[in-house]
Amino acid sequence: MRIYNTLSHKVEEFVPREAGKVGMYTCGPTVYHYAHIGNLRSYIMEDVLEKYLRFTGLDVKRVMNITDVGHLTSDGDTGDDKMLKGAKREHKSVMEIAQFYTDAFFADCKKLNIKTPDVVVPATTYVDEFIRVISSLMDKGYAYEAGGNIYFDTSKTDNYNVFHNFTEDDLEVGVREGVEEDTNKRNKADFVLWFTKSKFDDQELKWESPWGVGYPGWHIECSCISMKNLGEYLDLHCGGVDNIFPHHTNEIAQSEAYLGHKWCNYWFHVHHLNTSSGKMSKSKGEFLTVSLLEEKGYDPLVYRFFCLQSHYRKGLVFTWENLDNAKAAYNKLTARIGKIVSDAKDTKAEPDEISALEEGFRAAMDDDLNTSNAMTALYDILKAEASPAAKAAAIENIDKVLSLGLIEAAKKSAELSEDDIPEEVKALAEERAQARKAKDFAKADELRDRIAALGYTVKETRQGTVITKN
Repeated sequence: MRIYNTLSHKVEEFVPREAGKVGMYTCGPTVYHYAHIGNLRSYIMEDVLEKYLRFTGLDVKRVMNITDVGHLTSDGDTGDDKMLKGAKREHKSVMEIAQFYTDAFFADCKKLNIKTPDVVVPATTYVDEFIRVISSLMDKGYAYEAGGNIYFDTSKTDNYNVFHNFTEDDLEVGVREGVEEDTNKRNKADFVLWFTKSKFDDQELKWESPWGVGYPGWHIECSCISMKNLGEYLDLHCGGVDNIFPHHTNEIAQSEAYLGHKWCNYWFHVHHLNTSSGKMSKSKGEFLTVSLLEEKGYDPLVYRFFCLQSHYRKGLVFTWENLDNAKAAYNKLTARIGKIVSDAKDTKAEPDEISALEEGFRAAMDDDLNTSNAMTALYDILKAEASPAAKAAAIENIDKVLSLGLIEAAKKSAELSEDDIPEEVKALAEERAQARKAKDFAKADELRDRIAALGYTVKETRQGTVITKN
């Protein structure tokens, strides 16, 4: 498999450090509000990546954090703590907010068929680990105290600007957005490892530390959670493109300063989901959530299908019209698969035939997780000269990665109840059954065609006559 490595700016062959095993880290949500569907695009694509790695036979251990403290409204160590902001908005405690939105996040993931990572760690449970690593960075001369806070000294690193894809204007204040400069910093790109006096008065969550009562900065959380659960060498780190700077840049700086060697080999970043007016966010426009999609009559898996039609490194524009098109395509696809599943009943396929059908899918996914081409390969299976049983088996295998619920939806589409079938169709089917019994096959064929013209297929099985919608 070849994937684009943000660190090298090249598509590279993915080779884990240990044969057959992959350590994978995903930046998790800050649980102060519902996740919008733009956030969830990243988790969908990371889920596909993990499942495809498993599909190829690799043993994947995936770890994800839950940020329930320390993430400020600006990544440049300024503004309110997002968790505190959420607590004030809803007149609840920070931990009540954290638990509610953590549960809501995983409920959304379940609706989107996103697998829960093997290890999920709330940041508030790892404070002792943060203090231990920060203390080590202080001892090694990579961190300093100023204005009551502990800062990482970026001037001590050999190459802080490792990703080379943010501007000098960004670096000027060490953030992605315009904010006031923190005058405590020795260098404008330095970042907070531990807050004490700064941002202290309103902070609900505080812990004792060697530097006074306070709380961790956001960036240190991911480094510590990853290293504690995946060791000092990490194969694959994932996140949205907006995490590249400063969050992932800072993770690399502090992790490698602490470890004394290269930390992570591959960095996987998913591009933004945009609306017609620009990047999606919680603060502007309609707040697009999974629940809102459901309220408007969309199966969440239609949104997953919509995401997979585009490459993860390309911006994706969300409109209701685009989602309607995806819904129509998804329903048509599952209806076609329904017929294949019906035809495949009580038959078996040879493993070699199944594997041959999967080749196009594998080639697409090996090519930098090209889900757009993988979807094309799926449609190619529908048209292939192969047995229905092989097609059904290949689709079922592929959907372990795509996780679109194709077989389940197909069966639901194909298995109509008596109440779903128009009386005219039932009458024609009964007339056809009588014609077949009388061996009037010409009339039976004519009636079959009339049924097809009404949008249905009639088929004789061991269990009797089965009527399916085209």
